[in-house]
Amino acid sequence: MSRKLTLLSTTLLCATGLLAQQDTLATKQLDDVIVTANKVAQKQNTTGKVVSVITKEQIEKSAGKSVAQVLNEQAGLVVNGALNNTGSVQTVYMRGASAGRTLILMDGIPLNEPSTITNDYDLNLFSINDVERIEICKGAQSTLYGSDAVAGVINIITVKSNVTKPFEGKATLSAGGLNTYKANIQLYGKLDKFTYTARYAKLTTSGVSSAYDSTGTKNFDKDGYDGNVANATMQFQASKQLSVKAFTMFSQYRSDIDAGPFVDKTAYFINNKSAISGAGFNFKNDIVTLVGNYQYTKLKRVYDDNYTAGAPYFSLNAYNAISQFAELYSNVKLGAGFTLLSGADYRYGSYNNDYKSVSSFGPYNSTFRDTSVSQTSMYASLSFIDAKKHLSVELGGRLNTHSRYNFNYTYTFNPAYNFNDNWRAFGSIATGFKAPGLYQLSINSKLLPEESINYEAGVQYQNKHINTRIVYFNRKIDNGIDYNYITFKYFNYIKQQVNGIEYELTVKPVEKLTVTANYTLLIGQETSQNRVTNQDTVTYDYLLRRPKHVANLTFGVQPLSKLYVSVTGKYVSNRKDVGGYAKADVGLDAYFIMAATASYEVNKLVKLFADAQNITNKQFFDVRGYNTLPALFNVGVSVNW
Repeated sequence: MSRKLTLLSTTLLCATGLLAQQDTLATKQLDDVIVTANKVAQKQNTTGKVVSVITKEQIEKSAGKSVAQVLNEQAGLVVNGALNNTGSVQTVYMRGASAGRTLILMDGIPLNEPSTITNDYDLNLFSINDVERIEICKGAQSTLYGSDAVAGVINIITVKSNVTKPFEGKATLSAGGLNTYKANIQLYGKLDKFTYTARYAKLTTSGVSSAYDSTGTKNFDKDGYDGNVANATMQFQASKQLSVKAFTMFSQYRSDIDAGPFVDKTAYFINNKSAISGAGFNFKNDIVTLVGNYQYTKLKRVYDDNYTAGAPYFSLNAYNAISQFAELYSNVKLGAGFTLLSGADYRYGSYNNDYKSVSSFGPYNSTFRDTSVSQTSMYASLSFIDAKKHLSVELGGRLNTHSRYNFNYTYTFNPAYNFNDNWRAFGSIATGFKAPGLYQLSINSKLLPEESINYEAGVQYQNKHINTRIVYFNRKIDNGIDYNYITFKYFNYIKQQVNGIEYELTVKPVEKLTVTANYTLLIGQETSQNRVTNQDTVTYDYLLRRPKHVANLTFGVQPLSKLYVSVTGKYVSNRKDVGGYAKADVGLDAYFIMAATASYEVNKLVKLFADAQNITNKQFFDVRGYNTLPALFNVGVSVNW
């Protein structure tokens, strides 16, 4: 394995060197300003953490995609379900970590769903039109962000910046295949000390059958989707140093679903709702930054199998959940290049469940009463940047107190060195954890947190024509939470080890052409209960639904000042999925798909756009027994005022 990694690293770096020779007079690029690495705004080249930024410009060029589809194109990320029927379960795998091991943030605040097994928040509840930028911070981030940040965090930023006029707006309309219609309207402005934003987005589609008809003769029905997202934010600049904000977001969708792999079902759907509201403040002067946030989230998830259709046999399964998050942290410049970040946060989650059904055996009803869990954490991180901005080092730790299992802790050590304006090296040793979910604890109250240790090292090169980065990472988990099919309880048992390489490249050989590419190599193994016998212990040398090789390549061309065109290719290698209960895992074939986008600025106010997904109409599978999307074409218009 080490020979393969070394050979690949050498090959990629040699390629970088050849491309870099196009520009002998290297000039430093202005790095993106990021907030996710250390909770405060900083230049990307002042941290050794691996952060990727999906900019507003990139998001606008992806108007026909979902948030999950945009994330699925990034190095080190697989969003299983992103290419399935709209409304499908979106499972985020970062660097090979299992579901629920990547923490989703909205504007820096954690999101989760207490009633699900893995606690992960549903990406279907976001609209791409509401997103200003996305920051992806890879590697264990539990020291700053707590539970679930085992493989990293994804910060979906919705706050609009650079608003200067009292009243501005944007409207977007699009239509495409499978009777897909999208609409979005945004109003925003700045009135003296007030800044406001209000948005609404709508998406409907008739879709395809979620389940795959392997016989081609059963005429499975289409599974549609109808979703709405509305949000608003208001900020008041009380003084030069102090600002306060309030925010709210309501998301809801109804999606038709099927009974399982290869099995159709009519009058069966899921209705998900999420209502988020909160407030916060930010105080900042030349020395101290003090931030406080509070967020309250109410979620409802209903599975309706023929209940509203009035069938004699039916089931209705309803989950209600609440989560709360409060934090207070400060960032203090100590002088001589030292900065201290310290804070505390509180997390609370609860849920209940009502189930009722009528079958051939008669009626059945059950109620799962409210159960809850809470966590309180204190954390601190000391950072140093030398006067010449060559060396940066971060050392931090978190102590987490849990209402069920007492406490655990994490640490982070993260050095980086800028050799000159072009070359930099970085690395980290960090631990992460995932607290057991409420459902898991309801079955086994003795569960301990899943803990991991993460190692990574990399180099980055940039000049005015090229920006490239290669990272090696290793993660080990020794007490992962798994389900025991003998005792029918969750237990701390699974072991996982993942080695991998991420390579990212952006090249602009001429003014009108930009080439972006990324490649991820994933070599993983898990020791768990035998999925066939459920008796003995087996070490699998692969990760379910997570391919060993993934590559993305995009050519973007601007032949005219107002016209932009891009073509994207995606390769996913062979991988395996579960074959069913007590059955051997089955293979999923490799595939290559292509997509294209185009946009034309009619004038400063009006822009036309079009996109095509899976343009060769390739049939492939990311989840055994479930369809992926066929060739889809979409056209639209956006108007600014």
